[in-house]
Amino acid sequence: MTVHDHGDHSHPEHDGHDAHAPVDDLDHYAPESLLMEQALRELLIEQGVFSAEDIQRQIDLTESRTPALGAQIIARAWVDPAFRAALLEDAKPALGGAFALDLANTPELTVLENTAGLHHVVCCTLCSCYPRNILGIPPAWYKSREYRSRVVIEPRSVLKEFGTELPAQREIRVVDSTADMRYLVIPLRPAGTEGWDEERLAALVTRDSMIGVSQALAP
Repeated sequence: MTVHDHGDHSHPEHDGHDAHAPVDDLDHYAPESLLMEQALRELLIEQGVFSAEDIQRQIDLTESRTPALGAQIIARAWVDPAFRAALLEDAKPALGGAFALDLANTPELTVLENTAGLHHVVCCTLCSCYPRNILGIPPAWYKSREYRSRVVIEPRSVLKEFGTELPAQREIRVVDSTADMRYLVIPLRPAGTEGWDEERLAALVTRDSMIGVSQALAP
């Protein structure tokens, strides 16, 4: 069964490498929008709202983020039932307490858990909304029009292209990120990892498994 949860508002990677050339978004290129953004940015700098250095620091911070933090969060959820329950109930306070993350001025975050009967997949049908503060910059395929349009219609086929073949009886639920809501998936914990510590478990958690297009690595 497939369910698509739509909010308000393909190409897979294998072994860490894009299966196809980078997505070409030039069909949406709007030079007038870029000019407006530049004019507004320069005006705000001129008015002292922020400085060019502030912008560069934010760019550097964004580009420095990787899925490693997300992997640590998932590993903690696998070994700590109380943390997992808190994460699923209200993610921001749980992460603020356990990982000292300041998420006060970020979009809402919902954490979803994959189970033997239910598999979640995240997309953003309108653009590329993504939990960048936890997973870093989204991959090109996540932003591509093909992934965004196909995964809500034929998720099982899209997952198969990522090498993820799920039992027919397992429900697939596609959730749609928006400007106000981000999603993070807790993948199924791989069998054979009983007694593993968080560091060892985190090595099995991939970016794609936290989006839901793949599962965690086997030990």
